[in-house]
Amino acid sequence: MANKILNGLSKLYSPQTLDNNHNRYEKALQFHKENFLEANPFFFSAPGRTELSGNHTDHNNGMVIAAAVDIDMICAASRSGNNVATMYSKGFDSPFIVDLDDLDKRNNEAGKPESLIRGIAFELRKRDYFLGGFNANLDSDVLIGSGLSSSASFEIMIAQIFNYLFNNNTVSKTELAMIAQAAENNYFGKPCGLMDQLAVSSGGIISIDFEKKANPLIENIEFDFTKTGYSLALIDTGETHADLTNEYSSITNEMKSIAEYFGYNLCRSVDQKVFYDKIPELRKIYGDRPILRVIHFLNENERVTKQKQCLIENDFKKFLDLVNESGNSSYKYLQNIYSSGESINQAAAVGLALCEKFFNEKGKGACRIHGGGFGGTIQAYVQKSMNKDFREFIESVFGVDSVKFVELRKHGTVCLDEL
Repeated sequence: MANKILNGLSKLYSPQTLDNNHNRYEKALQFHKENFLEANPFFFSAPGRTELSGNHTDHNNGMVIAAAVDIDMICAASRSGNNVATMYSKGFDSPFIVDLDDLDKRNNEAGKPESLIRGIAFELRKRDYFLGGFNANLDSDVLIGSGLSSSASFEIMIAQIFNYLFNNNTVSKTELAMIAQAAENNYFGKPCGLMDQLAVSSGGIISIDFEKKANPLIENIEFDFTKTGYSLALIDTGETHADLTNEYSSITNEMKSIAEYFGYNLCRSVDQKVFYDKIPELRKIYGDRPILRVIHFLNENERVTKQKQCLIENDFKKFLDLVNESGNSSYKYLQNIYSSGESINQAAAVGLALCEKFFNEKGKGACRIHGGGFGGTIQAYVQKSMNKDFREFIESVFGVDSVKFVELRKHGTVCLDEL
């Protein structure tokens, strides 16, 4: 593997994980040689993402803070010389194959990787960018249902392959994210927001204000998390949230129904005082849960501003207090801790209870549901001196490797030749 690629790896991965990741790239190269007869492919890396602030705020034009993490998917890719995209992915028996001469939406592809490749190609062509066939093989540590947004990582990876191989890397990170979101909404069939794609595309810690959705305000936040004395842990409670589209949609739809009562499309425009004055009437029309979810949105949106200021001013203690507030609001008001159809299986709720018990007994920390919610993953901030004890305590309930300590990553989705 060329020295240039090896130098790029050192910019993406910590010394502790460098050897393991180097082996991943060597295997990707060997696969590419054997299956595509190409000895010099381009290498790409797309990170997972973590949501630091703003739970379910982006789809109502709210604000969020998000960051890329050092768990990623990697890909070896080369131009195929025809107009067909062929991608092998570890864990799938057959490759994903898409004829780029036919970009019409196919209903039978909804929810499948092929729909994202086709949808991204369609969006790029609609914007007058160039397309071309490619051969690729992918290896992902961003597991489906892990709460790190594997879908956004995959989408931005595909978009960046088209961008780098055929458009001289001229598509901006923001436009790549918008292209990926449109493909997920319209071809894949999931009504996602834009936060995940922007975080995966941009890298680092970013705040995003979606008030002007067509032109979101994106700001980089310079904050050195390594100096806080805390580790960021993601806990896999064993319940996937991969098939909960209806639960996610209910949050968006219920919030929007309240906004429409006030003559708006989205809750970002709703005045808090007017909203609270109208709660008696709103309860009669919509019931209680939509009201509670709007209460979460209004408070969470303000919380994002406060947490952003905490990071800028290096007030991490206050930041952690606000993480706990967000977790409390998500549980009581947003109600995305477990599926509404479940009464017995509430793994994320158990996980949150265990985290709180640990922090109450062992020292200060913070926890909240991570990302979309309804099971899946918990985010916890753990004092580094307590990492071993925390892992043993949580894994005694949820099993070996259910706790992952992640580092924040400076780089978004890249071709390693860029580094």
